[in-house]
Amino acid sequence: MGLSVTISAADVRDAEHILKLQYLCYQSEAELYGNWSIEPLTQSLDALRAELDEGHGLVARLGDEVVASVRAGIDEDGTVRIAKLIVHPRMRRHGLGGRLLDGIERHFAEATPVSTASAKRFQLFTGHRSEGNLRLYRSKGYAQVATRELGPGLTLVTLEKAA
Repeated sequence: MGLSVTISAADVRDAEHILKLQYLCYQSEAELYGNWSIEPLTQSLDALRAELDEGHGLVARLGDEVVASVRAGIDEDGTVRIAKLIVHPRMRRHGLGGRLLDGIERHFAEATPVSTASAKRFQLFTGHRSEGNLRLYRSKGYAQVATRELGPGLTLVTLEKAA
């Protein structure tokens, strides 16, 4: 009997698993851009815990193994900034990234606490050569709103959609 993937809220107990998965997942991005000093590869465990504490995260588990994750936070203007959508390389191209993206959007669209701004827009970014990411985001209704050159060979593409 096979195991099914379950998605649930992430908490600080998941931080170490998420960080290890993040390191694995961003190897391909580092190679694509020839830059192994990108923030997801240098982020500390304490910084990741702080992100989980300040925002909201989801994890996807196959049995007990964390195989995918996403994090987001909302600012006072109602912009939900989605970050670090990661899927284990062996689990890619099975719709898991899309399910996590839908889940994090749903969380902020439906369950925004009264004490914070309500979600008006969703925003995320990726590198200009990350075709798989761009394809996923566009298929989910995101449109490019800005680009920013970070250095030779790396331009960040910011995408957004209304909540």
